[in-house]
Amino acid sequence: MGIHCVKKSRDTLLEDLIQCASSLPQDRTQALRTLETMWLTRFMDDKMAKLVRQNKGATFHLAVTGHEMIGSVAGLSLIPGTDWAFPYYRDRAFALGLGCSPQDLFASFLAREIPNHSGGRMMPEHFSQRNLRIPCQSSCVGSQFLQAVGMAKSAQLRKAQEVVYVSGGDGSTSQGDFHETLNFACLHMLPLVIVIQDNGWAISVPVEDQTAGKTIAKMARGYEGLSVFEIDGCDYEQTTHAMAQAVAKARQGIGPSLIVAKVPRIAAHSSSDDPKKYKTEEKILAECAQDPLPLFEKYLLQKGILSAQELEELKKQWQAQVEEASQAADLLPFPNKETATDNVFQAHEVIETSSPAEGESIVLMDALNHALVEEMARDPGVVVFGEDVAHGKGGVFGITRTLTAQFGENRCFNTPLAESTIIGLAIGLSFDGFHKPVAEIQFADYSWTGMNQLFNELSSMYYRSNGQWNCPVVIRMPYGGYIQGGPYHSQSIEAFLAHCPGLKVVIPSNAADAKRLLKTAIRDPNPVIFLEHKALYRQRLFCARPETAADDLLPFGKGQIVREGTDITFVGWGMTVLMGAEAADILAKEGLSVEVIDLRTIVPVDFDIILKSIRKTGKLLIAHEAARNCGFGAELAARAAEEAFHYLDAPVHRIGGKDCPVPYCKDLEDAVLPQKKDIENGLRKLGAI
Repeated sequence: MGIHCVKKSRDTLLEDLIQCASSLPQDRTQALRTLETMWLTRFMDDKMAKLVRQNKGATFHLAVTGHEMIGSVAGLSLIPGTDWAFPYYRDRAFALGLGCSPQDLFASFLAREIPNHSGGRMMPEHFSQRNLRIPCQSSCVGSQFLQAVGMAKSAQLRKAQEVVYVSGGDGSTSQGDFHETLNFACLHMLPLVIVIQDNGWAISVPVEDQTAGKTIAKMARGYEGLSVFEIDGCDYEQTTHAMAQAVAKARQGIGPSLIVAKVPRIAAHSSSDDPKKYKTEEKILAECAQDPLPLFEKYLLQKGILSAQELEELKKQWQAQVEEASQAADLLPFPNKETATDNVFQAHEVIETSSPAEGESIVLMDALNHALVEEMARDPGVVVFGEDVAHGKGGVFGITRTLTAQFGENRCFNTPLAESTIIGLAIGLSFDGFHKPVAEIQFADYSWTGMNQLFNELSSMYYRSNGQWNCPVVIRMPYGGYIQGGPYHSQSIEAFLAHCPGLKVVIPSNAADAKRLLKTAIRDPNPVIFLEHKALYRQRLFCARPETAADDLLPFGKGQIVREGTDITFVGWGMTVLMGAEAADILAKEGLSVEVIDLRTIVPVDFDIILKSIRKTGKLLIAHEAARNCGFGAELAARAAEEAFHYLDAPVHRIGGKDCPVPYCKDLEDAVLPQKKDIENGLRKLGAI
């Protein structure tokens, strides 16, 4: 028997049922909401599949069929606008349960212009909604885990009773980021709920070829402090019990939980997939028999929560709601083509301030330390972390020494030796609108294990979210050679970084610039990569400068003429500025006048200062220590040929490192990296033309 009420209209049937169920335990109301979310999700799947076939603007569909129970229960277990969510692409039921509207999800599916879910920048099912605290999700499998860790760390630091939810498929547990997430979450006992929707397939790869022991739960139990729930994700009571316990634990701030929910993937992986190519007919039928919707309906009928007639009436109502939402979404416009390049960077204006420099000169490493101290004192949201940065060591070069003692372990702390963790943590921390992470990668050479988080996630977050989410992250990296560091302590990676839209790239060559630029970086709402040349840290003759004031800032994209000249324009950054200035001094005695320009930032680049100088000198030499082939000098040379051709009296010349790794032996290193003598000879050769 169902709960019989006087019905007012089809639109209010569910509310009537819930009101009549209010005298029953709260879980009855939750059950009805769960049923609603599950059926909305299923009807949306059916409609989306039809829209793909109708070529309505959608070309790709990711079905949720079979996953509706765990997603719906999870979404309804959180507090919208208080808790945080990082749902993966097959978690539409969660998004609906948390509060995303069907119309918005259809509009995203059809690539229409809406504020939420990227407004046509991302593929469907990449959820993003600021008021529901869903940061923009991506296509990279498992990248959301570490960002959720960062947000959970933020909640812990702010002492906020916020739960952070993150989900993924069983295939995502093969990613290193997943295991790094478990490690960091347990080390810091974070308020994190991780849900793995285990359907036994990573597209076409079965679990026995994907996961040792056939379930990640076995391995996960080795992490101390982690509560592990291995459940049937189609069983309502198991699912609600596990989610309630995990959310309660996180809300109390006593550590993370992992829920591994076994579910069937009844539909194909995507609209471009054919499961019959790798699933037997017997397997397909067995998965269909696990469909959570008919199982849940049977459960509700047996419990007397509603009648068969009420169930059918509700399903008609929900199907009509989905149809209405899809039609409304189809009427929305596509994004304007003129906006295609909007929101790569959030607008930010900095006015240069420079007080008269007084007192004793300081070296570059001390300038960086002082900038960090002053910014941490000015802004309580600035946090510093990385490998070996805390306590007395202060990083391998001592830049962050004193910070833990001055500001405490919550403001300057060590991380595991895992670059993906460091960058993913920084992304997650930056979402809260309060924290400004300053992360240190021990050497630029080791940043590559974190490049997925850097290139695929951090750089494009503002763009992909259509301006909803920005990441005020600074990542400091010692870089460069000339210290006999060998192939893994000598790389200059600025050209790689400059090729990635959405990252600002800074390379100071002296203490005064370093301090002002680092302060500007910390105050910038965009991601900034701050490259610090190791060989310049303690250099005094050229790099040491009188200390700038605490309020002095230097805008990005503003180069500097280090030495004026009339015969040749020399452009460098980092170490080559020092060598170029010294070479110019030598050549001045030979009657050759060289104008030396320090770019100071690679992105944005001050090309106007180069053009102005070329108009005066007619000749251009660019020098960098990175390999010459496809170095950033090639970009500058191409622009000079395009924009200053009529002013050039000779071809643009470049000096760079040899196209090979940097060796350890000092003699070999000197042969590979450009030397001052190479720059001298290059300037003489160009001057003779």
